[in-house]
Amino acid sequence: MKIGVLTVLFGDENLNDVLNYLSRSGVQAVELGCGGYPGDAHCKPDLLLSDEKELMEFKRAIQDHGMEISALSCHGNPLHPQADIAQKFLDDQRKTILLAEKLGVDKIVTFSGCPGDSDGSKYPNWVTCPWPEDFLKVLKWQWEEKVIPFWEKEVAFAKDHGIEKICLEMHPGFVVYNPETLLKLRDAVGNVIGANFDPSHLFWQGINPVDAIRMLGDSIYHVHAKDCKIDSINVNRIGVLDTKHYGDEINRAWIFRTVGYGHGYQVWKDMISALSMVGYDDVLSIEHEDSLMTSKEGFEKALSFLKEVIISETAGGMWWA
Repeated sequence: MKIGVLTVLFGDENLNDVLNYLSRSGVQAVELGCGGYPGDAHCKPDLLLSDEKELMEFKRAIQDHGMEISALSCHGNPLHPQADIAQKFLDDQRKTILLAEKLGVDKIVTFSGCPGDSDGSKYPNWVTCPWPEDFLKVLKWQWEEKVIPFWEKEVAFAKDHGIEKICLEMHPGFVVYNPETLLKLRDAVGNVIGANFDPSHLFWQGINPVDAIRMLGDSIYHVHAKDCKIDSINVNRIGVLDTKHYGDEINRAWIFRTVGYGHGYQVWKDMISALSMVGYDDVLSIEHEDSLMTSKEGFEKALSFLKEVIISETAGGMWWA
């Protein structure tokens, strides 16, 4: 396995400065935002798709720093019920696929999206329970009329451009938010759909990441290294469903933390080992969303922690067996 980073946390710095810093730090791969929620500070599809010289210089900058691109990211909601919003996210997604093709990158990372509850909706409607019965009707309509037809088309588009891995981040608020819903969509539209495995979104749902890894198996295409701290005092009072602002840390049921500040070495060693057992031997991409630390400090602490737990060499034969 290798250590990488989603460069969004350094979005206020130019790409060459970021690559210099990461290379000195021992990072081996970068994940680059190409639109959607991550933005495109370091990787602008409109420019790179239209200017061959800019594209070549971009590729050379990555290579000259001894880096690889683990994935291109365009997290968004192309199923948004407002057509103009959905179209913007879809445009970002398709440009990301086209750029991945030109760069020789085999995967993109995004969200599954979430529709409304009808064609007349203005806002997404994330269904979280089976009662009242109207919720089940909404869920059936979303999957059969919106989710599956949309992703059938996007899988076909990706395959037409040589992209065999669309890595969906399992995130509450979207129709794919846990291993079960990820596999449901994968079964419906094919194995181009896989997981961007981010344990931080599983921890606060009460999901054991090791069990999730074993359930997902070879459908894990990319991994985010991000942690989450459950505040037991607040959870015991209010549960894990929490809509307070992320900045209200002391009153929230959970907050995102840099790696090691939500769960310790043994938890992360178990996750790394489970990933290895299901055949994942690729990049762990650090994603920093820790509101208690600066980007630099959070990144450097995550990097130091991961260097202790990562399995970086192929095991080889069992000399004792």
